Amino acid sequence: MSAEPDPRRRDPAALTEAEAAAELAALAAEIAHHDALYHGQDAPEISDAEYDALVARNRAIEARFPHLVREDSPSRRVGAAAAEGFAKARHGEPMLSLDNVFSAEEFATFCARIRRFLDLAEAEPLAFVAEPKIDGLSINLLYEDGAFTRGATRGDGTEGEDVTANLLTIPDLPRRLNAPFPARIEIRGEVFMDKADFLRFRAAQEQAAIEREARRARGEKLGEAIVIPANPRNAAAGSVRQLDPRVTASRPLKLFAYAMGASSEPPAESHHAFLERLRHWGFKVNPLSTLLASEAEAEAFQRRMAEQRAELGYDIDGVVYKLDRLDWQRRLGFVGRAPRWAVAWKFPAEQATTRLLDIEIQVGRTGALTPRAVMQPVTVGGVVVRHATLHNEDEIARKDIRIGDTVILQRAGDVIPQILGVVPEKRPKDAKPFRFPTTCPVCGSHAIRDGEDVVRRCTGGLTCPAQTVERLKHFASRRAMDIEGLGEENIQLLFDRGLVRSPADIFRLHRQRDALLALEGWGERKVAKLLEAIEARRRVPLERFIFALGIRRIGEQNAKLLARHYHTFEEWRAKMIAARVIGSEAREELGAIQGIGPAIAEELVEFFAEPRMLAALDDLAAEAPPLPADAAAAADSPFAGKTLVFTGTLETLTRDEAEAQAERLGAKVTKSVSRKTDFVVVGADAGSKAAKAAELGIRTLTEAEFRTLAGL
Repeated sequence: MSAEPDPRRRDPAALTEAEAAAELAALAAEIAHHDALYHGQDAPEISDAEYDALVARNRAIEARFPHLVREDSPSRRVGAAAAEGFAKARHGEPMLSLDNVFSAEEFATFCARIRRFLDLAEAEPLAFVAEPKIDGLSINLLYEDGAFTRGATRGDGTEGEDVTANLLTIPDLPRRLNAPFPARIEIRGEVFMDKADFLRFRAAQEQAAIEREARRARGEKLGEAIVIPANPRNAAAGSVRQLDPRVTASRPLKLFAYAMGASSEPPAESHHAFLERLRHWGFKVNPLSTLLASEAEAEAFQRRMAEQRAELGYDIDGVVYKLDRLDWQRRLGFVGRAPRWAVAWKFPAEQATTRLLDIEIQVGRTGALTPRAVMQPVTVGGVVVRHATLHNEDEIARKDIRIGDTVILQRAGDVIPQILGVVPEKRPKDAKPFRFPTTCPVCGSHAIRDGEDVVRRCTGGLTCPAQTVERLKHFASRRAMDIEGLGEENIQLLFDRGLVRSPADIFRLHRQRDALLALEGWGERKVAKLLEAIEARRRVPLERFIFALGIRRIGEQNAKLLARHYHTFEEWRAKMIAARVIGSEAREELGAIQGIGPAIAEELVEFFAEPRMLAALDDLAAEAPPLPADAAAAADSPFAGKTLVFTGTLETLTRDEAEAQAERLGAKVTKSVSRKTDFVVVGADAGSKAAKAAELGIRTLTEAEFRTLAGL
């Protein structure tokens, strides 16, 4: 008698319902086992092809027997089709926010309120559980009869998004609780991405974006846009909110459980006992969570966490202190949208400590030598920071910053990271004062300080490759010549290959077509698109041309002032050469332009006094002569003296071009709509600005109407 055939080799249509149910159960367990090995331990036992075969078999059987799909089915973890959105899930108990304190005094006030509310004697100790406040995505997990049945985001506190399928892809999430357990309980936790995983994930996303751009340049069909998250918190939140659980499954997410929501019965008498119960049920709990015997221990714990913050594998922005006794928690309840029994003691805003690994010297387009700190990556103000400005050599000496120091980092104005100072007691014994170079690290030319200038500058000028490359990057950038496809990486590549050494060389690249095609990854389509983009920018308005030159202190506004005053390139060039003579009529005329002060005038004169600069300028003007500033047209323009606002997406003009055209015609372009606004130009997907215009009775123009009135 022949052996019974393996059910897995049989067509799903030939399986009985009992056989299908048994195989689905076996597949769920087997695939979960491999998921844990792959995602949790990075130690897979089978190949990707074998794993995919198991998943495909599970999917085929479920398609034949849809009523047998299990709660723990792999299709609900990683194989679900993309949803069109998330359903709402109401929390059994609200997920409220925490009040914040920022000092020991404020924490003492918080404790005093607890004592007053509970009418406790001063001698009665207040025991707290201190837990690092991870900067991730808060979630609510519902377990019924020990099985995970639903997971939701915080949302508005009352109801959130049902992200059950996505949460099932996280290895740290227990599918079932170890007994004993309440019949129904909500577990609160934080989904996060640790710093090392985030850096790898971000690097992969950046590489994917580069590859996508290469496909776009080749004219190939593109998939979804690549999102490069700014910080681990955004990465975690974005991963959990993916419509396709398979995308979530590919992300390195972790989960710590930390609290309880609604429960059919109290699982513990204290918070620290509840954390132990969470561990028993199979959850990961932050190992740094600590029971403090009294509130007096909080300040020392806070200080310790602040010191360890940079060394932790994940981001924290403070410590949460929860009253340990659950009966006292229930008595205290909530005020507004926050509990009276817990508080978040936040670290000082926008600061962190990390280790200074090196000091690099960067050379800018004007020759300025700028020191840049290279640090152990740390999150400051929600952004992973690896570098920070050190301003200049005087600043380094004043703060006595040395390589190897533990430094205090701050993001100034939420934008520019800077080092505030060092932690002296953590300084390595062999740390030596930093010696600022007196020669350019790129070309070897002398680097000097002029008069009282705090900046040391390379004297190499156009002979310095660093200055040349930085000038070229600026020249092609979006707000300058705006040459599509000629970003920083391509500029560096073309410079290294000797194809572009000056701005004029960019407009001679059509003669180097064969050399461009020989570059790795540069096909016919990419080269053709780049050359077309260059040709499209061969004639730009004078103000854009002047700004693109990268003359020190000549920003966009000053470039506009010069263009409107001198009108043509030829007039500007002639007057700048004449202005080299102190006391000349041209020099006085330059100084009389409102907004052009003595320092700016001096920079212009020095630029035109340098023979190599003048030769490069004339070479460029011969290849790409700028358009005159059409000042005369403004007088008869319907936009002369009017205030315009642009909103929505324009289809035939970039926003920069449209605004430049309006200003050329004498208009003032602003960003917000008010009663002083004369016209609002409305593009696709216009929002609140268009609505505000209608409310105020302000005339709106379509893009086509704007072009007609502007004579475009």
